[in-house]
Amino acid sequence: MMQIDHTQSEIESSELRAEELDSDAQALLNTLEDEGAPDLTQLSPEQARTLLGDLFTPDVEPEPVASVDDRKIPAYARDIRVRIYDPDPDQTLPAVVYFHGGGWVVGTIDTHDKVARSVANHGQCVVVSVDYRKGPEHPFPGAVEDAYVATKWTADNAAELGAGAGLAVAGESAGATLATVVAQMAVEKELGVPEIDHQVLFYPVTDHSFDTESYEINAENYFLTTRGMVWFWNHYLRNDIDGANLRASPLRAPERVLAELPPVTMYSSGYDPLRTEQFAYGRALADAGVSVEHTHYEDMIHDFANMSQLADPFPAIEAGADVQERAGKALREAFE
Repeated sequence: MMQIDHTQSEIESSELRAEELDSDAQALLNTLEDEGAPDLTQLSPEQARTLLGDLFTPDVEPEPVASVDDRKIPAYARDIRVRIYDPDPDQTLPAVVYFHGGGWVVGTIDTHDKVARSVANHGQCVVVSVDYRKGPEHPFPGAVEDAYVATKWTADNAAELGAGAGLAVAGESAGATLATVVAQMAVEKELGVPEIDHQVLFYPVTDHSFDTESYEINAENYFLTTRGMVWFWNHYLRNDIDGANLRASPLRAPERVLAELPPVTMYSSGYDPLRTEQFAYGRALADAGVSVEHTHYEDMIHDFANMSQLADPFPAIEAGADVQERAGKALREAFE
């Protein structure tokens, strides 16, 4: 694990991926192979949702949180389901709007429940986890619209939620993209998005492009594959023009927007096809004057924050619990 300072000289790419995978990550990959896990790209979205839902929803007692409440947010011609985690209902706490991962196609607030619970407890904040619309049934920009509505709703209803001491956005992978896109919308004062104090980005997708070093060297065998990302993008976007939109590719936002963003805590991994674009986003933010605290797990695979507890017979990844705790600490410090 290393701390990345994007204001200093660029790190050699050979340093960004460990010679060997973390033993927990390798054990998980071996088990997936032994169990004959199918190639995601050969599945329909419905089949992929079932497969990953089974993996990420273990039949165990979840980490306790003082208050957990499922709600529905009214939106135009639809409702948005959210789950609200409050670790201390007797206190007014900061609020964190959290967006799960899954390539804008799979994943739910249930598959990422463990991360939301951990962030609430370790961060001592009210977490609003958002079950945004997904492709291909609801292509881009459906997820972005839901992310915006949920963030504004959280700010508007902070007192009722027991929050009001600050607001952050957080997310994993595709959800981290939504988090930083909402932050960009806020600084552009688009549609009245409220002021956001901090961003926590677990291995975000930042650009609709596959022409990077990490897409080449991490193309397959490390859970998320290059083919898998093509599959996700193709089910999310209506066309390539959407991919050029900064609401899909936040790395393409102009510097004047990046310069106004709140501080960022970011986590990345060495064996991730998305690593290059994550580092590019961190550098772009730092070059624009944004405070970036970037922790890089050079021996880890994509999505490891959500792998601290998996369904049998799949082994857990210890680093998942570590990064959850670090994210909570970062939020506590940000709100202090």
